[in-house]
Amino acid sequence: MSRIGKLPIVIPAGTTVDFKDGIVTVKGPKGQLSQKVDPSILLKFEDGQIVFEIDENSPVNYKQKQAFHGLYRALVNNMVVGCSEGFKKELELVGVGYRVSNQGNLLEFALGYTHPIFLQLPSEVKVETKSERNQNPQIILESCDKELLGLICAKIRSFRMPEPYKGKGILFKGEVIRRKSGKSASAK
Repeated sequence: MSRIGKLPIVIPAGTTVDFKDGIVTVKGPKGQLSQKVDPSILLKFEDGQIVFEIDENSPVNYKQKQAFHGLYRALVNNMVVGCSEGFKKELELVGVGYRVSNQGNLLEFALGYTHPIFLQLPSEVKVETKSERNQNPQIILESCDKELLGLICAKIRSFRMPEPYKGKGILFKGEVIRRKSGKSASAK
């Protein structure tokens, strides 16, 4: 039995969870999300908590049921946390001349290429950019959908991946890049 799947999910005040026809719908102050759940997993609502159980009569093999048990518990937990509190990611651009600006949900990057890069974000994501003197430009992304937020961060990082020689690129706030010494250190 999955250790994560056994943990109940506490439903916070102001958030509602609905389960119909194999689809879990979570509504909260930050938004609304829905997720299809495999029929081999049963959801039970007990005094303000969601409990996940494995359906023993399901034709799916037991190892797969165990995997689904932890997976769907984690997905629904992320939905509950996202709809009640939301998720936030901060990125910073490290490099000379790297800039970012936004107009609504359209981001414009200047990352040392010959052309600017434009990225249109979905309406579920709120974006804010900061460019202060003597500090690296920052991008602050907020959303109730953790998966969507991670995909967008990965897409933004793919424009200039962090490199180990000079430490330049698009990094998560507080991320430390392991630096390499380069050719000059081994030439002796």
